[in-house]
Amino acid sequence: MNTSIKWLRAVRNTDVANVGGKNASLGEMIGTLASKGIDVPDGFAITAQAYWYFLEANRIKELLAACMARLDRKGLTNLTTIAEEARALILNATWPEDLAQEIRAAYRELSADGASVAVRSSATAEDLPTASFAGRHESFLNIQGEEALLDGARHCYASLFLERAIKYRQDMGFPDMKVALSIGVQHMVRSDVGGAGVIFTLEPESGFRNVVHVAANWGLGENVVQGAVETDEYQVFKPTLRKGKHAILQRRLGAKQKTMVLEPAGDGRPGSSTVNLDTTVEQRERFVLSDEEIHQLAHWALTIEDHYGMPMDIEWAKDGTTGKLYIVQARPETVHSAKDPFQLKEYALKGKGAVIITGSAVGSKDRGGPGAQA
Repeated sequence: MNTSIKWLRAVRNTDVANVGGKNASLGEMIGTLASKGIDVPDGFAITAQAYWYFLEANRIKELLAACMARLDRKGLTNLTTIAEEARALILNATWPEDLAQEIRAAYRELSADGASVAVRSSATAEDLPTASFAGRHESFLNIQGEEALLDGARHCYASLFLERAIKYRQDMGFPDMKVALSIGVQHMVRSDVGGAGVIFTLEPESGFRNVVHVAANWGLGENVVQGAVETDEYQVFKPTLRKGKHAILQRRLGAKQKTMVLEPAGDGRPGSSTVNLDTTVEQRERFVLSDEEIHQLAHWALTIEDHYGMPMDIEWAKDGTTGKLYIVQARPETVHSAKDPFQLKEYALKGKGAVIITGSAVGSKDRGGPGAQA
C-alpha cells in the first residue's frame, strides 16, 4: 500500500474524493495557513483507498454487498438486523499487516510521546465529492496507543453501517457499496477541560459583514454546535481589528448551562465517551475567553476568510492542559453569504403564536411555517 496514509499537511481541498470533506478542509488550513500563525492540530488521514483494501483483504466486500441487497428498501422493516450483520462483518475482520504497520508508523511519528489522539470519520463517495455525511458516522476521542487506534479505526469503518447512515444513503440515493470512509487521526485537543465554540466572520443574525462573532462554552464543542447552551458571545469590529487595535465591540456573558466532558467509554468501545454535566456556578459567572484570546481567534478568522474569499463558519477549541487555542474546522457560511449584503428587508408579525423553541437566531425571517402569522 502506498496510498493508505496522507499527512494532513499534504492534503488540500481538491482531495475531498480521497480523504473526505473534513480532512480536506483541515489539510487546506494546515498546508496554507500554518505559516500565518494559525494553529490546527497535526495529523494524518487513512484514505478511502485503505478502506477498500481493508474490505478486499478480508474478503468481505461481496459479503457486505450481499447483506445490503437483502435490505427491505421500501419499508426498512429489517434495517436493524441488516445493519448489525454488516457491522459484525467489519468488527470481526482483521487489519492487513502492511496496512496496520503503516498506520502504526504514522501514529508513532505523530505522537512520539504517546499522547492521545482523536479518530474522526470523514466519509466520501466515488464520483460524489460534494456529498455531505456529517453526523452520520462515529468518531472516537482520547485514543491512546497503537492497538487502541486500530480498534477505533475499525469501529469508524463499521459506523458506515449504522442505521442512520444506511437510512441517509437510502434517502439520498447513494449506493451503499460506492460510499467509502476516510479516517482523520489528529492530536487530541483537551477542550473537555478547557473550552470550545464557533466563529462566524459576519454577524449571524443580520449578516452584517464588518464584525467577527465568537461564541464560547466550557468543555467540548458539541453543546455549542448543537445550540444546546446559551454561550458567551463576543463581537469584534473588523476594520479596527485590521489596524491592530482593541476591537471588541461587545461581550455578553452566557448561562453556559452544560459542560461536556470525557469519561471512559466502557462496553469494549475505544477511547472515551462524553457526558454532559451541569456547569458550576463559578464557571457560569466567568467568561471563557480573555480579551487577548478573543483577538487571537478573531485575527485567525479574518485570515481564514481572506484565504477562502468568503464568509466562514469556524470551530475552535482551547486545550485546558496547555492553554493553547486551535482551529478544528472551517467551512463556508451558508445562511447569509449568498445574499446581497447591501440589501435590507424588514418584516412585521401581525400576531403572535405559542412559543415553540428559543435560542440564538441565525437569520431574520419568519419563513411562514406551521402556525406562522406574518
